[in-house]
Amino acid sequence: APALPTSAIVASNYPALDQIPPLNSPEVQQWIKEVQNSGVAIPGFSATQTGGCGDPANAAAVANASASGTCWWTCGGCTRDTDITTCPDPKTWGMSFDDGPSPYTPNLLQYLDQQNLKSTFFIVGSRAISRPEILQTEYMGGHQLSVHTWSHPSLTTLTNEQIIAELGWTKKAIRDITGVTPNTMRPPYGDIDDRVRAICKAMGLTPIIWTSAGGSDFDTNDWHVPGGLSSETVLSSFETILSKASSLNTGFIVLSHDLYQQTVDIATGYIVPDALARGFQLKNIISCLKKPLSEAYIETSSNKTSPASTGTLPAGSSGAAATSTAAHNNGSSSSTGSTTSKNNAQTFSVATSLLLFVMGLCFSLL
Repeated sequence: APALPTSAIVASNYPALDQIPPLNSPEVQQWIKEVQNSGVAIPGFSATQTGGCGDPANAAAVANASASGTCWWTCGGCTRDTDITTCPDPKTWGMSFDDGPSPYTPNLLQYLDQQNLKSTFFIVGSRAISRPEILQTEYMGGHQLSVHTWSHPSLTTLTNEQIIAELGWTKKAIRDITGVTPNTMRPPYGDIDDRVRAICKAMGLTPIIWTSAGGSDFDTNDWHVPGGLSSETVLSSFETILSKASSLNTGFIVLSHDLYQQTVDIATGYIVPDALARGFQLKNIISCLKKPLSEAYIETSSNKTSPASTGTLPAGSSGAAATSTAAHNNGSSSSTGSTTSKNNAQTFSVATSLLLFVMGLCFSLL
């Protein structure tokens, strides 16, 4: 693996945390040019509105959300063959945790290390800049890192340029901290359509979405617990997932989070131990795809153009790459569809980050 960068991370060199990055920076302007020169045509349909599937302003978008239209996952669960949604082998779980690094991620890392397990972590750029030492611990521990945007917005509500900024700054933050750039991403809330997919493709990112089967998706709903959902309800969701997973002829990918202490406690105290006891094989997603970890990063991948997927996007409406056709959403990062209540990543104190720096060093020495 490439050596870790030695330069310190200076937060002032990056956009404001938890806000959609401005578009006038030299970095974003360069990324926009790269997308324009990528040869990928960005579909010209408009952005969605922040009210979700039931918003009258989204009526036309919902009507056009199927595979024959925009393939908007949020309202109908549409995916393309360019999306990673399952693992090839039955009873194989592509394990992943979203929205970190958080103050509770070290507890999860310690447990995974004790069990000799590797996970995929979908990284929020603002969290990476807040806790670079935890991100380095994840990387050096052999876990897979993937892009989860800078401020955790619903991507289909953004302009093309805003999407580029969200993805570009997160790629840069991860590379500055670890020395490698992920070639995969997960859209917050699963909110993706063919416009977002095309921009991801132009930026060398393959989308990863959790599995759907039997009319429901493999979401543990753990992110509802801090808002009052009982742990018993989460465990019931998990039991349903395992029941459906046992009948699949493929493996599966589950949505869970390391943002809150409650979600980490549920994962380490019940969900992961129970899955292991039932004979499921838990792996990070790149491994469940039968690829070495080196294939997860642009710098070390043998495929520089389409790292994790060989599918092609359907022919869509043509449009100049990175030409904005989306309505500005006034910086909103609200969820869409059934996930309107999900909490965005939170900003934590510098003092906590310094404390976790020491913890990260301890874990890296184990």
